[in-house]
Amino acid sequence: MNNIEVKDCTYEYVRRDENDEVVEKLSAISHLNFTIEEGSFVCVLGHNGSGKSTLAKLFNALQIPTEGCVIISGMDSREEANVFPIREKVGMVFQNPDNQIIASVVEEDVGFGPENIGIPTEEIWKRVADALDAVNMEAYRLKSPNHLSGGQKQRVAIAGTLAMEPKTIVLDEPTAMLDPSGRAEVIRSIRELNQKKGITIILITHYMEETVDADRIILMDQGKLVLDGTPKEIFSKVEELKSLRMDVPLITDLAHELCLSGMPISEGILKEEELVEELLAIFGKDSFGEEEAASQAPTLSLEETENEKDKEKEKDFILKVENLSCIYQKGTAMESYALKDIHLSIKRGSFSALIGHTGSGKSTLLQHFNGLIKPEEGEISVHFRKNPALILQDKGFLFWKGKKRKVEKEGVLSFREEGFDFQGLRFKVGLVFQYPEYQLFEETVFEDVLFGPKNQGLSLEEARKEAEEALRSMGVEEALWQKSPFELSGGQKRRVAIAGVLAMDPELLILDEPTAGLDPAGREELFQVIAHLQERYAMTILLVSHSMDDVARYAEEVFVLNQGECIRQGSPEEVFSHKKEMEELGLGLPQIRAFLYSLEEKGLSFPKKNTVEEAKAMILSAYKKRRGGENA
Repeated sequence: MNNIEVKDCTYEYVRRDENDEVVEKLSAISHLNFTIEEGSFVCVLGHNGSGKSTLAKLFNALQIPTEGCVIISGMDSREEANVFPIREKVGMVFQNPDNQIIASVVEEDVGFGPENIGIPTEEIWKRVADALDAVNMEAYRLKSPNHLSGGQKQRVAIAGTLAMEPKTIVLDEPTAMLDPSGRAEVIRSIRELNQKKGITIILITHYMEETVDADRIILMDQGKLVLDGTPKEIFSKVEELKSLRMDVPLITDLAHELCLSGMPISEGILKEEELVEELLAIFGKDSFGEEEAASQAPTLSLEETENEKDKEKEKDFILKVENLSCIYQKGTAMESYALKDIHLSIKRGSFSALIGHTGSGKSTLLQHFNGLIKPEEGEISVHFRKNPALILQDKGFLFWKGKKRKVEKEGVLSFREEGFDFQGLRFKVGLVFQYPEYQLFEETVFEDVLFGPKNQGLSLEEARKEAEEALRSMGVEEALWQKSPFELSGGQKRRVAIAGVLAMDPELLILDEPTAGLDPAGREELFQVIAHLQERYAMTILLVSHSMDDVARYAEEVFVLNQGECIRQGSPEEVFSHKKEMEELGLGLPQIRAFLYSLEEKGLSFPKKNTVEEAKAMILSAYKKRRGGENA
């Protein structure tokens, strides 16, 4: 039985001027036709701007088609009388939880929906408990959502929808802000709702791994449906997907690469256990050491190795933290440590990563780095190429009151220095928040990026030069500079927001989940731009991410936070070698490393690598040597 029918559906966004005249029409959805069966699990994929979120809003009558119709459980969303009945049957979880959390206590927020549709009180509290347990937030039921991290808020938002037990749940990037274990828990929870209660699930995601257990995948491009089939059917079309700015699960990608290189591997492999079985069939139970399964990566000469060591010595710190602690609601019954005795040092010119489970203290630590939260216990020091000037208050008679003098100080500068200039610090430490597009506010892209350098006291000519260079560095086309930032796609907004920080010429750039909500191609492009910034401007980068694959691929050094403490730091290779610890922290491992451990458990052992490229070279090398031995 069909739960949702989309019939010749078109949706246009209309932009009007101050006289209410139509200036521009943008087609987000164009002549879509498909149905979704009751009780099915459907994933909707597509690049940023492909029309996915618009489609989601059509499903629960938040938007009404410009042409055609959407029928939900036999109700036409164009009829006003059907709007609220449709919303009772179709629950919606948005990408950003702040858009749907309204109560001052977690349990009240989760109970708000059931209460408004007339569920009896006893049943409401049972649903609240079950929903919070499903997203692992039972311990936070009496807390204020304002005191939760972004990922914790997202779990509460999901629980609020789960508690309504609608016939259909539409989730628009619900796990974008969650750590790996949180993502797994949420996907497991909604899968159980689908299987045990027959709730139709429509999941919009950019994490390909979340789709492998779906009944069906719908792929959209430029407002049209371009692929429709089972996960195996869709992910067998690797090259076509990549041409549409999509990707495939990393296990699928590895299998595809090995197949292209001549190994007898099937196309359309979705799960690690499938690839494990295929490799066991080829190699049997065996063990390959570093030499036999060499990654064929270029090796450095002795002279190059010495040069690398010299470069490391030159990397003095740009920011150092010693004995830093932070207590929230100090002196009350709700007192809790957000940070506890943190010690770490960020090397100048490095690309480092900060990882930790949701609520581990990452955001609190970042806000200390640029003085949004001032250290009460412990010390933070910076060592910029050019330090911000101290601002000291002159003491004197009444007529001198309010006058300030600036004092230059070279070398290491402590936040505890008298008159430390925290405003100057924020020009040196650029912090790009989660969903940085919410930092945009000016009428045009160029004015938005120009705002920062103008407020640094630069002349208009100098400020314009900085803004132009920042926009070009981020790959923002000049044709977009005079457009409103709110007209841009998600990926374009992200680049403009980062350009606004770059225009202030920071020496340390902190990126808090910079790729959340971006399509696979957009993520790759953004990381390429960031790597270019580091190389061209010798900029220090600190990445905060829940993607262990991104961390393994790009970071030189990793800091691991757990319950407010920095429990480990080192290279990705060093950090991810602690398999049990990473799993206990809810962070897990890069997918390829996890796969190689699974392979080892079945009796086939390879050195542990982190990326598709490394694993491909290693396995292929072993295969060729094995084949060479057989031919001999």
